[in-house]
Amino acid sequence: MPTGSIYAPQTSVVPKLRTRNLNFYYGSFQALQDISMDVASHKITAFIGPSGCGKSTFLRTMNRMNETVRGARYDGQILLDGEDIRKMDVTGVRRRVGMVFQKSNPFPKTIFENVAYGLRINGVKKKSVLAETVQRSLERAALWTEIKDKLYKPASALSGGQQQRLCIARALAVEPEVLLLDEPCSALDPVATLKIEELLFQIKETTTIVIVTHNMQQAARLADYTGFFLLGKLIEFNDTRVIFQNPQKKETEDYVTGRFG
Repeated sequence: MPTGSIYAPQTSVVPKLRTRNLNFYYGSFQALQDISMDVASHKITAFIGPSGCGKSTFLRTMNRMNETVRGARYDGQILLDGEDIRKMDVTGVRRRVGMVFQKSNPFPKTIFENVAYGLRINGVKKKSVLAETVQRSLERAALWTEIKDKLYKPASALSGGQQQRLCIARALAVEPEVLLLDEPCSALDPVATLKIEELLFQIKETTTIVIVTHNMQQAARLADYTGFFLLGKLIEFNDTRVIFQNPQKKETEDYVTGRFG
């Protein structure tokens, strides 16, 4: 590997995910260019950059979600605990690497069945195990006390912030090793956003977190490491304080200081 091709902060933390020379294409359009980076275990890594810069595309490559898009393909490597995810069972990848989308998407089911959905898909049938796991997941998502008496009400009856936390609880129920979040707070008010951020701080003790955000203040207060994307390239990746206080690339400085984007 040529010197300088790996964008990685100086850290002794073991990487959970690694990409090596990753190029991603939608048909003939190249959306990502030669991206190599490490995602540290049990840390929060944030991706920032203007709209259309490739950060959400990159996020979705990490659990093979982009394979659902016709004509999408990539070359290079994406490694989960050192194993190439392309050689792994896709269902197993998505169980280990969960995802929460920008718009909350609860299923048209009860609150309980939303959280239990992944467990049932994975063959869990015992009622006591389902009930215990649903409660634990809702507690981890800081939602249990608010809805414990409404478990069999439609999930659609919850507020926007509650629905997003429900989607996080649903993802956590199958105990993923990594949780990917694509702008999870973009449609939420400040109070709901704070609850999501507090939740992420708590669950990083057991789960590696990667978040895409347009909110630079959120990245600054939440992330251990931050990557700046521009035009499909990873311009800079480092400790969050370095990115915001002493960026090494002029493009990064221009973006975080509001000169463009």
